[in-house]
Amino acid sequence: MHIHFLGICGTFMGSLALIARELGHTVTGSDTAIYPPMSTQLERAGVEIWEGYLASHLDPAPDLVVVGNVCKRGMEAVEYMLDKRLRYTSGPQFLSEHVLQSRHVLAVAGTHGKTTTTTMLAWILQYAGIDTGFLIGGVPLVATDNERLKSAFAHSSHLGVEYFVIEADEYDSAFFDKRSKFVHYRPTTAILNNLEYDHADIFPNLEAIQTQFHHMVRMIPPSGQIIMPNNTESLEATIAKGCWTPIWRTSSDGTSADWQAELVHEDGSMFHVKHGDETGTINWGMSGQHSVNNGLVAIAGAYHVGVPVAVACEALSNFAGIKRRMELIGEVGGVQVYDDFAHHPTAIATTLDGAKKKLQGRKIWAIIEPRSNTMKLGVYKAQLASSASLADGVIWYEPKGLSWGLKEAIGDTKGQIVLDSIDEVLAFVKANVCPNDVIVVMSNGGFEGIYQKILTTLA
Repeated sequence: MHIHFLGICGTFMGSLALIARELGHTVTGSDTAIYPPMSTQLERAGVEIWEGYLASHLDPAPDLVVVGNVCKRGMEAVEYMLDKRLRYTSGPQFLSEHVLQSRHVLAVAGTHGKTTTTTMLAWILQYAGIDTGFLIGGVPLVATDNERLKSAFAHSSHLGVEYFVIEADEYDSAFFDKRSKFVHYRPTTAILNNLEYDHADIFPNLEAIQTQFHHMVRMIPPSGQIIMPNNTESLEATIAKGCWTPIWRTSSDGTSADWQAELVHEDGSMFHVKHGDETGTINWGMSGQHSVNNGLVAIAGAYHVGVPVAVACEALSNFAGIKRRMELIGEVGGVQVYDDFAHHPTAIATTLDGAKKKLQGRKIWAIIEPRSNTMKLGVYKAQLASSASLADGVIWYEPKGLSWGLKEAIGDTKGQIVLDSIDEVLAFVKANVCPNDVIVVMSNGGFEGIYQKILTTLA
């Protein structure tokens, strides 16, 4: 079958396209934002990608069009698809019908940490010898001599298996299906990482997102398991709408919970895990309280399908992380440049907190692009300056088309400036960054290839 993906380079759609290839289908796709790492993965899998959303991409007609939620009425390809009565579906619906039916689904939902936690969970299961399918938005960084693990993470999924681990996104499914993606997944094991207001382009308020989360909760069987941090008001309010599944709560702050993490090192690089009589210790290359929280719920999720705590901790002690989450891009003249996907005030703050604790004694510069739809709408503009306060110096990049003034939002906050061109950012870096400093670049897009431009400038 020939399947064409509209919006193929999104993290979800690209991963889904790779699964379609693994199912044996001919896969093509269209998009307007074609950049690594997803574009590289697709090209290596033999997927042909075309720029734009043109009617010509659907002629001759594919057998099925999978429509990404980036697509809207008025787009040439969408109008052509509807006018010619081509067969079409949403990405989540395709996944539900072709992959997830009759499998034990382990879903990871939440405003922050979905990609990282999903990767951790899949990694633990593979490490423990449990072959599992998985669909993850990010690209894992696998540093291991274990050939089985290398092989497992070289593919987007293993389809002939009982378990399937999936990043459960709350964004809408398609222009013709406004339910959250995860409503289609019907998990047996559900991790609810956290819940804050986000995606202001589709949700009017937090309550609307909680409603979608509860739609998923309503479909988790009584034999399943919900895993969530304790004392999270927004999640507790969601569960209070009705829950028919056992819940494990987690804690990393010393409060009582079913699962507890006790820090050995302040930066989160080493911590103990306890669940009843089950214990283990993690000593890894990750850092930050958010990484500890992500690791803890991943261990609990793996335990639910039979992985002992000690084995899960051993697995995470060998976990290398994923691309674009405090990923070291390079070092020039003693200056390290990291790339991070943070694009929400909470994510910016937690990323910088982890960086400060891990890289003690080094001056940290944050270069931030407010690119997400929520950021572009200015929902969190009043919190931006404070979210980056842990950095020693902050460069905010104001992209074109921002509907509100970033300079006005940042104001005269000490140590923070706003620039509106990449050339200005590079000039500032060249004039102010010194040997032994660290640069953390934060954006959920390609940021005009600024990472390599910074390294070239520093050289």
